[in-house]
Amino acid sequence: MGVREDDIRAEADEGHSGRLTQPRPASRTRRSAPFRRAVGLILLVPAVIVVILLTLALVYSAVTPPSTLMLGRWLTLQPVDRQAVPLSRISPALQLAVLTSEDQRFCLDHGVDFGALRDVVEDEDSPSRGASTIAMQTVKNVFLWPGRSYIRKAIEIPLALALDTLWGKRRMMEIYLNVAEWGEGIYGAQAASRHWFRKDAADLTRSEAALLAAVLPNPIIRNAGRPSPGVRRRAAQIQGMMGRTEGLAACLRR
Repeated sequence: MGVREDDIRAEADEGHSGRLTQPRPASRTRRSAPFRRAVGLILLVPAVIVVILLTLALVYSAVTPPSTLMLGRWLTLQPVDRQAVPLSRISPALQLAVLTSEDQRFCLDHGVDFGALRDVVEDEDSPSRGASTIAMQTVKNVFLWPGRSYIRKAIEIPLALALDTLWGKRRMMEIYLNVAEWGEGIYGAQAASRHWFRKDAADLTRSEAALLAAVLPNPIIRNAGRPSPGVRRRAAQIQGMMGRTEGLAACLRR
């Protein structure tokens, strides 16, 4: 029985078709490999950032950090005045004044005041600073950038929760008082005390401490050494409240 011409043509077509389809899986694999690598790199970036932040947080539990504003001034060759001191060398009056002015629930919250945050979200006209705890401001000053941003806030909140646990209240306040800005290029309680009152931070009176706390919302415009009537009124309010908030500062005492 002879081989039919139609059978020969069908076998040739099958062989030709097989040769065309065989390379396709390998081609798709080659095309998808760069995509998988790109996705892997994108997922790796947040993990690397988290590792860096945790490493810095551990280092800063023992070493007083600079703020991002200080780093920016150093990079642009602008002067920075900051002398880091332990909390024991900062007047209890300043600690209490800052707690009274900035975050009266400092010893009670865990780094974030979710009730205040909810109020800000529900009331667009409420001041956002009212929801920013000392822990959140410390995280912003040390790790993040100034200005309002939902992205920054999304990073700031979990970091504040984590560092409030890692550092504890006394260390959190110590770092905050050593990185807070109190004038053009003036950072930390010791530099502010020396610059504005010609004395160490340990020797601040209650009225001087209240003046320093009063200028914190805008230390470039407001001046603790030559306070405006508005700053004096705010300082008087803070000093008047300090007697009522002393019981809220127990976490700062040894």
